[in-house]
Amino acid sequence: MRHCYVLRVFTRDGEGGNHLGVIPDVTGLTRDGMQSIAAELGFSETVFLDWREGGNPYARIFTPASELPFAGHPLVGAAWVLTRMGPGGPGCIECGVGEVAIRNVGDETWIDPPFDQTVSESSSDVAQRLGAVHACVVAMPLPYTVLELRSPLDVSMVGRPPDDGMVYVWAWEERGVRIRSRFFAREHGVVEDPATGSAAVAFAASMRERGESSGSVVIHQGQEMGYPSRIELRWDEHGVHIGGEVARDEVRVLDV
Repeated sequence: MRHCYVLRVFTRDGEGGNHLGVIPDVTGLTRDGMQSIAAELGFSETVFLDWREGGNPYARIFTPASELPFAGHPLVGAAWVLTRMGPGGPGCIECGVGEVAIRNVGDETWIDPPFDQTVSESSSDVAQRLGAVHACVVAMPLPYTVLELRSPLDVSMVGRPPDDGMVYVWAWEERGVRIRSRFFAREHGVVEDPATGSAAVAFAASMRERGESSGSVVIHQGQEMGYPSRIELRWDEHGVHIGGEVARDEVRVLDV
């Protein structure tokens, strides 16, 4: 048996957020075992922490259908467990894209992932179908299609999720201050995600490519799912930073 912290990451005024399972003990677990647990929990992601003496915690991140090299809300949730529930902050977490710095700022938990993503143009069918005003693909390292739509209403009205790939749609709620977004990843077992930190990084990379070398925005996501979420995002020439509030729902004991 082992413990699983069930959190909601990127809550908005204590409500909503993206559910996450954090399992800090991987003793005896194989990759297939982790995948099975993630599928049974059914959250958009579950993160497993391997922290051995003399090193940094290593995070393995699973959707119900596959393992990911990087995802934002699992790392924010893992950082919250390590710094607020665990033995103290190690300073960083390692994952499939390298070291990610972690810290607490007031009531929020922040991570500083790598900010070296490549951005390329996109003319995908989904961009044309949704009437995107700007489209690109960001390597996260998995390819994220990032689509700017004309208005928050257009974002909310996206009715048929893309059949494959990872697609992030967004529009300005208040230009330069706040955006409305949604994220779809059907092929990874996530029809829609209520809060997506990695997509926030992809958004920052796309803005950097468009000449916005620095900026900060609040991201509202999850309304259409009934899980309103808020992500704080900042980027500049030194890196990218995402953070938000985390709520603990329960600690489950898993019979594995």
